[in-house]
Amino acid sequence: MSTKFDAENAENLEEIEKQWAVKAVEQAQVYWNLLAAIPPRSLRLTKIDDEIFEDFSNTFPEFIDDDAKLMELDEDTIKNKENKERWRNFMMRYEKTVKDFNFGTMVRPKADEEYGQENSMFVPRMQFYAIEIARNRLGLNDAIHVVAKKDAEETKAAKALKKAKKTLG
Repeated sequence: MSTKFDAENAENLEEIEKQWAVKAVEQAQVYWNLLAAIPPRSLRLTKIDDEIFEDFSNTFPEFIDDDAKLMELDEDTIKNKENKERWRNFMMRYEKTVKDFNFGTMVRPKADEEYGQENSMFVPRMQFYAIEIARNRLGLNDAIHVVAKKDAEETKAAKALKKAKKTLG
């Protein structure tokens, strides 16, 4: 006899939680590398970025009107009861069009900092897409790309110098 699954009262198995955490960390690393490699304003996260950005802008105009709210996300504001419902309604519009729209992933509360223990928030993937597409469109991730590009150039120059010194003796 089967019973209906109750997500609100379900217990999570530790191993399943670890697997989700590993997947979320891997996704965060891939995204960070994309920000470093590709100018964020031209980065496409989904096939429907334009639609997501427009819907996000209309549903959550407070983030567009005050980009400081996108630069530094307030977890309490995003996850309070009222906004949880707004986000749920927003995300459900993409249930059939965005793969894994409700899978857990990580977003950086502070847009100008790398992922880290103090700069990671666990959110549904659709919420990540909405926030990061907006950050990219508004140029809020541009500084990350510039710094990463500069770091890569410095690393390349240091390797070339080391190779030249080794060759010369």
